[in-house]
Amino acid sequence: MPILLKASKPLSDEWSIIELQGDLKSHSESNFEGQFIGDLQYTKTGIPILIIGHHLIYGKETKIEKPFALIEKQEVDGKIEFVVKAIIKNKIIFKTRPKPIVAKMD
Repeated sequence: MPILLKASKPLSDEWSIIELQGDLKSHSESNFEGQFIGDLQYTKTGIPILIIGHHLIYGKETKIEKPFALIEKQEVDGKIEFVVKAIIKNKIIFKTRPKPIVAKMD
């Protein structure tokens, strides 16, 4: 069965995959779908930093050997189409241990 793929215009090349080494655990044992996890920021030198709660994790941005396509399933006139929204060429890897954020007391 042929699968129809269309490219949405314009394809954004600003997408990246975030890869975390280890586990994310919630105090409430609920899943993370649709939940705020943390902030992704970059230093002045371009190093990615993930801030989750009171912890900092430093990462590294790398190219993906085989790019991924971000595809959205749509139904048009009773037919199913798959639209390519973006090509993902980069990933941000966070594999160091989190460092606690400590407030400086004066």
